[in-house]
Amino acid sequence: MTRLRRSASLTVAACAILAIGMAQPAIAQAETASCFEQAKNQGETNRCASQDVGAADAELNAVYQRLQSLYAGEPEFLEKLKLAQRAWIAFRDAELEARFPAKDKAVSYGSMFPTCAGSVLAELTRKRIAQLTVWIDGVPEGDVCGGSIRLKEVGGD
Repeated sequence: MTRLRRSASLTVAACAILAIGMAQPAIAQAETASCFEQAKNQGETNRCASQDVGAADAELNAVYQRLQSLYAGEPEFLEKLKLAQRAWIAFRDAELEARFPAKDKAVSYGSMFPTCAGSVLAELTRKRIAQLTVWIDGVPEGDVCGGSIRLKEVGGD
């Protein structure tokens, strides 16, 4: 549980070094799927869940780093993005606690808890990735509610 919680509590800034490239998370996700298929016991399944959370965290951090690069000339946006990301981390952690509110999670939820918690954290993280990716992909010209989201490049869907 401690290793999973530490992985889940990593801040975006602390994980920046994990942002090696956009292709790495896809590879890691495929490896995670294979990990679950090969798991022979609960301990191995829990390890796979931890790896899945790590892969999702790495992908989130790669997206965040890309946003920082794309919007480097917009410090006001980047400051607001940082605040939003901190709020999202607090939401993610609170959402996990709401799902599994018992104080003694090992007793209340059993040996499956790390797998279940990892599944929730990975799912929430992938949803956040989708939210942030909009700023990378951009919006079509004429989208009057795009706010700080850049416009899509001509010819790039």
